[in-house]
Amino acid sequence: MSDTVPARPDALPPVTARRRPALSIRVLLVDDHAILRDTLRLLLSAHPEVEVVGEAQDGRQAVDLAEQLKPDVVLMDTAMPGLNGIEATALIHKRLPRTRVLMLSGYGQEERVTAALRAGASGYVVKNSPAAELLLAIQTVYAANTYLSAALAERQTVRNFLVAADTPALAPAISAREREVLQLVAEGCSNKGIAERLYISLKTVEAHKEHIVRKLGVKGNAELIHYAIRKGLIAVETDAELGLGGPTAVAS
Repeated sequence: MSDTVPARPDALPPVTARRRPALSIRVLLVDDHAILRDTLRLLLSAHPEVEVVGEAQDGRQAVDLAEQLKPDVVLMDTAMPGLNGIEATALIHKRLPRTRVLMLSGYGQEERVTAALRAGASGYVVKNSPAAELLLAIQTVYAANTYLSAALAERQTVRNFLVAADTPALAPAISAREREVLQLVAEGCSNKGIAERLYISLKTVEAHKEHIVRKLGVKGNAELIHYAIRKGLIAVETDAELGLGGPTAVAS
């Protein structure tokens, strides 16, 4: 397995105005918050070795744009409505194996990180990291290495995953469509709302939910959602998880 680089530089030397290199790293930004995408674009544009070639606001759009633009690196959020970042990563990794995915997330739980790595992500950086670390992470995954924020690389579950590629799955496998249904259930959508969003029948929605419950071995929507979030199958942002109801947005 490629070397993991947990280094966290404090600063980068100032960058003077230069022509962008012909072989700059082509990056696709994916986040459902427009302000954050704008900030990331401005941040990366200051470095001529990186070129932002597109932006997506959710996982589904990310997959479509990745197939069109074929970026070198996709900078991917984890928690997004509809198709979340981890599931989008799995699809991009399958369809575009030469494109590297770097997760940029406010969530640092071990199971969330290993779920992303298992989906095919080449790295994982938490959003409270310094800007210099983000650039280093992009350069690292572009070079076909693995990058983890230092605090994440030190966690035992993550270290075990990096050592053993054949680590058992975190949870029973569910299909991409079932994950979409599960994500929408977690967001409070009714069966009718899910059917309209995914352009499928009510009967199909009910069948997907039955399959999910059977595969995961849980009962009721509340238990299903709790299990899915805990195992990193879906991501749901709450005030507490966003740091609005507590001291930190990244769990240890």
